[in-house]
Amino acid sequence: MSSVEHLDDLIARLERAAEQLRSGELSADAAASIVEDCASLATQAAAELEQMTRAEVSAPAPGQDTLL
Repeated sequence: MSSVEHLDDLIARLERAAEQLRSGELSADAAASIVEDCASLATQAAAELEQMTRAEVSAPAPGQDTLL
Protein backbone atom coordinates (compact mmCIF):
# COMPACT_ATOMS: atom_id res chain seq x y z
CA MET A 1 0.00 0.00 0.00
CA SER A 2 1.45 3.36 -1.00
CA SER A 3 1.75 6.25 1.44
CA VAL A 4 -1.11 8.09 -0.24
CA GLU A 5 -3.35 5.01 -0.10
CA HIS A 6 -2.48 4.48 3.56
CA LEU A 7 -3.25 8.11 4.32
CA ASP A 8 -6.56 7.85 2.45
CA ASP A 9 -7.42 4.74 4.50
CA LEU A 10 -6.65 6.58 7.75
CA ILE A 11 -8.82 9.51 6.68
CA ALA A 12 -11.71 7.19 5.81
CA ARG A 13 -11.44 5.48 9.19
CA LEU A 14 -11.44 8.85 10.97
CA GLU A 15 -14.51 9.94 8.99
CA ARG A 16 -16.37 6.74 9.90
CA ALA A 17 -15.48 7.23 13.56
CA ALA A 18 -16.73 10.82 13.42
CA GLU A 19 -20.04 9.63 11.95
CA GLN A 20 -20.42 7.11 14.77
CA LEU A 21 -19.68 9.76 17.38
CA ARG A 22 -22.15 12.21 15.82
CA SER A 23 -24.91 9.61 15.71
CA GLY A 24 -25.37 9.80 19.47
CA GLU A 25 -26.13 6.09 19.59
CA LEU A 26 -22.96 5.08 21.45
CA SER A 27 -22.59 4.47 25.14
CA ALA A 28 -20.11 6.66 27.00
CA ASP A 29 -17.58 3.81 27.13
CA ALA A 30 -17.91 3.08 23.41
CA ALA A 31 -17.53 6.77 22.57
CA ALA A 32 -14.43 7.01 24.77
CA SER A 33 -12.94 4.01 23.02
CA ILE A 34 -13.59 5.54 19.59
CA VAL A 35 -12.02 8.82 20.71
CA GLU A 36 -8.89 6.91 21.76
CA ASP A 37 -8.86 5.15 18.39
CA CYS A 38 -9.16 8.53 16.66
CA ALA A 39 -6.17 9.84 18.56
CA SER A 40 -4.14 6.83 17.43
CA LEU A 41 -5.30 7.23 13.82
CA ALA A 42 -4.47 10.94 13.87
CA THR A 43 -0.98 10.14 15.16
CA GLN A 44 -0.49 7.63 12.35
CA ALA A 45 -1.74 10.15 9.77
CA ALA A 46 0.63 12.82 11.08
CA ALA A 47 3.56 10.41 10.88
CA GLU A 48 2.59 9.44 7.34
CA LEU A 49 2.37 13.10 6.28
CA GLU A 50 5.74 13.85 7.86
CA GLN A 51 7.32 10.91 6.05
CA MET A 52 5.84 12.04 2.74
CA THR A 53 7.05 15.60 3.30
CA ARG A 54 10.57 14.48 4.18
CA ALA A 55 10.71 12.31 1.05
CA GLU A 56 9.75 15.30 -1.11
CA VAL A 57 12.30 17.60 0.54
CA SER A 58 15.18 15.12 0.27
CA ALA A 59 14.74 14.60 -3.48
CA PRO A 60 16.56 17.21 -5.56
CA ALA A 61 14.47 19.31 -7.89
CA PRO A 62 14.56 18.26 -11.55
CA GLY A 63 17.75 19.46 -13.19
CA GLN A 64 19.40 20.17 -9.84
CA ASP A 65 21.91 17.32 -9.67
CA THR A 66 24.69 17.46 -7.10
CA LEU A 67 28.06 18.79 -8.17
CA LEU A 68 31.20 16.72 -7.80
